[in-house]
Amino acid sequence: MNESSQSGRFARRLLLGFAAGFLATVIFHQLVLVLLWSLGIAPFPPFQMAATRPLGVPALISLAFWGGVWGVAFAAAERRFPGGAAYWMTAFLFGAILPSLVALLVVLPLKGRPLGGGWKPALLWTAFLVNGAWGVGTAWILRDTAGVEDTG
Repeated sequence: MNESSQSGRFARRLLLGFAAGFLATVIFHQLVLVLLWSLGIAPFPPFQMAATRPLGVPALISLAFWGGVWGVAFAAAERRFPGGAAYWMTAFLFGAILPSLVALLVVLPLKGRPLGGGWKPALLWTAFLVNGAWGVGTAWILRDTAGVEDTG
């Protein structure tokens, strides 16, 4: 396979990663948030449409955009994931750990909120579970759209 063909396939994979991450945010992330909110665990509701700063984009669309950006990183790293059931656990942990750490340690302080959201257990569990669901959803969508053979 020539270099141009390989780079084209990689670029396509990254684009699919963005789409998978975007969709996984709207579907998997938010549906787990619905469940956690209905159980009284999540400290914030799902499907928020309030305008965000500075562009006035609805919060869900902004969140989905960043889910897409994380989907690009996921698509780049996913080829190194183990096969079988460990693939799905790795996908969950990728989502649960990496985006959660960035949200808790970078995004919240940038928004004037306490580091780690004040380390409140409900917020930590919510971040871990919704982002882990995002990871599994991104994996599922990416593998389905990319035509990757399931090794699990």
